[in-house]
Amino acid sequence: MSDPVRIAVIGAGIMGTNHARVAKGLDSIDLIAVVDSDLEKAAASAGEETASAATLDEVIDSIDAAVVAVPTAFHHGFAMRLIEAGKHVLIEKPLAATLDEAKEIVAAAEQAGTILSVGHIERFNAAVRELPPLLDAPLHIRADRISPYSPRILDGVVLDLMIHDLDIVLHLAGPDAQVVSVGGTSHRARSESEDMATASIAFDNGMTASFTTSRLGQSKIRQIEVTQLDSVVVADLLRQDITINRMTRHEYLTDEGTRYRQSGVVEIPFIDSRGEPLALELDDFASSVSEQRPPRVDGQAGLRALELAHRVQAAVLEGAPPVRVAQAPESSQSLGAS
Repeated sequence: MSDPVRIAVIGAGIMGTNHARVAKGLDSIDLIAVVDSDLEKAAASAGEETASAATLDEVIDSIDAAVVAVPTAFHHGFAMRLIEAGKHVLIEKPLAATLDEAKEIVAAAEQAGTILSVGHIERFNAAVRELPPLLDAPLHIRADRISPYSPRILDGVVLDLMIHDLDIVLHLAGPDAQVVSVGGTSHRARSESEDMATASIAFDNGMTASFTTSRLGQSKIRQIEVTQLDSVVVADLLRQDITINRMTRHEYLTDEGTRYRQSGVVEIPFIDSRGEPLALELDDFASSVSEQRPPRVDGQAGLRALELAHRVQAAVLEGAPPVRVAQAPESSQSLGAS
């Protein structure tokens, strides 16, 4: 068994604190420190047995890798600093604030030979992991992601929420599938960015996909529905389960004329690998560092998802109706590290 990978978590917001919590329980990781410009937050996230620091420079010589969990605007700066120092990096999604920054991060990691993983956590959901073997030339994929409103999130729903489903659909479509059309619309109701968005995309292989994403819901929904010639496969990402629906139809004659009967078969595959996706993501990252292999979600996958998210965001903003609410509610931004 290889030695644990020495890791620092950069950022002590909600995601950074979750990373620190999970990392402490993994044998594959030795959590060296939590870094945040707010040292009090860093110490609270780190706990009694882990060091805390206000700057990356204080810990960079003591680590093999880092998790970058700061606001998106700071991803590029921290990633480049770590890669230049020869450190492996897991960056929370989205990969960067702009495509140019994302491309620079990917190129730098490839040139340095360091592992670059992107935190598209739904790829580690047991239901998503079990989907590919159940699919045979999908015709259409429908993705619904609904959440209640949170003033803490400043990004629009495309880059905050829908990007998860865009990444999943790109993964299911395959690396060679190219998006040939993008359309959609959006609503701004409680913030200055899009709070609800619907989008549709088409691939050059004929597969299509539709997305409904909202932070105006009253409940939490995470569902992927795949339509195939002989079945509809539904993955519930909250319950981490899959249901396969197969319908048979029959017409038959009676004394009263033609009658119609519909019957169906429902299959529920057994999934024995349920677990906390964040733990699986961190363990995959640590293993990729130890084994010097590509992570499940590498830099190219993160870049591909970000490119499509920007195309979708442009389409939904162009198709948006007039804004109904002129003034957004007050919101707060989580602090990052420096």
